[in-house]
Amino acid sequence: MRSTLNRIGPYAVIAGFITLWWASVKISGSPIFPGPLDVIRGSIALAKEGVLLHHIFASIMRVGVGYTLAIALGIPLGVAMGWYPGVYRAINPVIQMLRPISPIAWIPLSILWFGVGNTSPIFLITLSSFFPMVVGTVAGVHAVERQYIRAAENFGITGMRLLRQVVIPAAMAQIVTGMRIGLGIAWLVVVAAEMVAINSGLGYMIIDARNAGNRYDLVVAGMVFIGLIGFLLDFVMRRLERVDEVRWRYVR
Repeated sequence: MRSTLNRIGPYAVIAGFITLWWASVKISGSPIFPGPLDVIRGSIALAKEGVLLHHIFASIMRVGVGYTLAIALGIPLGVAMGWYPGVYRAINPVIQMLRPISPIAWIPLSILWFGVGNTSPIFLITLSSFFPMVVGTVAGVHAVERQYIRAAENFGITGMRLLRQVVIPAAMAQIVTGMRIGLGIAWLVVVAAEMVAINSGLGYMIIDARNAGNRYDLVVAGMVFIGLIGFLLDFVMRRLERVDEVRWRYVR
């Protein structure tokens, strides 16, 4: 019984949400707010024109580039800060001062520095996902049990070899958690950046649909696809967290 509920529970909640959405539109009689069928018809029309895939791929491309840059910068810096106390003391104050600033607040400066194009949202994505990765990596390195390090040193493993073979694998679970949080923030930021600093992507599609005769069916369609893609990205990261090399410290 419990396994059956676990399987059908998510689908039941989704079906209930769609039913409530449809009923709310019908009861309100709103001529503007679209129902589920309106959103589906609008999505199909965009897909047939090739516009929908164009915007989806544009957003995913920007997130892919910015997120990869954040990994390349944030994880090595986090390892260095976690392993070397001097690096931590020097850099951590700057990280903690910049980290609370909303990525949206950087949009005017990014447009000023990089103009209206792909570089501006990629910069925002890199910046927004960089800080969770740094913090997660530092926390992971600091949490490595000392007995792992002492055991490795007893076998003559020291220096960079100790860092590569012991510290980083032991910290991998929290590193991946930081990557997961960073990816979620990156997907949020690209949509916001596309609303003001670019002429393609799902964020731009939403603003363009609103301005093109109040096509709120396409506005909601854009929101639905943002949610679906965000769910799929998070699903991939959750699968990564289950890899044996990541969760080996936590296997019962």
